[in-house]
Amino acid sequence: MAAAELGFDALAIDVPRAVEEIGVFIRHTVFEVLRKKGVVVGISGGIDSAVVTALSVRALGKERVLGLLMPERHSSPETLSLSRGVAESQGVECILEEISAPLDALRCYERQDDSIRSVIPEYATGWKSKIVLPTVLEDDRYRLFSVVAQSPDGTEVKKRLTPAAYLGVVAATNFKQRVRAIFEYYHADARNYAVAGTPNRLEYDQGFYVKGGDGLADFKPIAHLYKSQVYELAAHLGIPEDVLRRPPTTDTYSLPQGQDEFYFSLPYRKMDLALYARTNGFPPKAVAGALGLTEAQVERVYKDIDGKRRMTTYLNQSALVHEKGFASPESQNG
Repeated sequence: MAAAELGFDALAIDVPRAVEEIGVFIRHTVFEVLRKKGVVVGISGGIDSAVVTALSVRALGKERVLGLLMPERHSSPETLSLSRGVAESQGVECILEEISAPLDALRCYERQDDSIRSVIPEYATGWKSKIVLPTVLEDDRYRLFSVVAQSPDGTEVKKRLTPAAYLGVVAATNFKQRVRAIFEYYHADARNYAVAGTPNRLEYDQGFYVKGGDGLADFKPIAHLYKSQVYELAAHLGIPEDVLRRPPTTDTYSLPQGQDEFYFSLPYRKMDLALYARTNGFPPKAVAGALGLTEAQVERVYKDIDGKRRMTTYLNQSALVHEKGFASPESQNG
């Protein structure tokens, strides 16, 4: 392919074939490899969990799929209705586990508020917040997170987070994903089911998940698909229209937050193509036109991709064991 020809058509897939192949993978993995009776899917109201739910139903039958709805205090008001709509459209049993109480017991909200208050002292009950990153497109400066807080009267305050405040906010927020994983594995254990992960390729490659939280699963059936490809499958699988129209969101903070303002350099469709180009060795010039960016801006996006990949190594790393002094299997059998 000539460099000047790279465009969004590079991400085109044979959707019916992809659905069939993923179905084979799910059946083999659940029944033959993991030897489980079905799957648990945490249904968030977003496109990825909706597609994993539908693929699991196609592969195993709706009676072998359990959907968990796990909203919390900061979830969007529409999250629960969207999640129920996905479960109903696929005909699966669903269980509601409202996780605000466990998070309160862990002092999740209190810890998060304390960290925000360290840079915005007036932050108090009734305020809402999110954390954001400046765009990578403007310059090569190191990007630092800021917190955007909104008072009950609608006044917004934006302050740069200190390293300690940023780490505190993230550490507290990560309780949410980890508590959800606890409930997924509780219900999986209770039924002898496997837990299905929902990250797409963009999230899996770039580390957009929590270790021990939404990164924890027994198998991940769409981790090879770019986000835009997941949307293609969703249309084919009959995912409800309101889920198809919902912009990608973290649904984690009390203020609405898009994934691109929190983590990714670009909106998901452009980010998909940038990741594809970087993965397949295309120079910035080859993709700049399709992305509507300059070569210098694409270079910065590439640099951001590479940095996140280095970070993702830790997220995917199994527990490390110091083997000195351990008897080898050979010596034990000798």
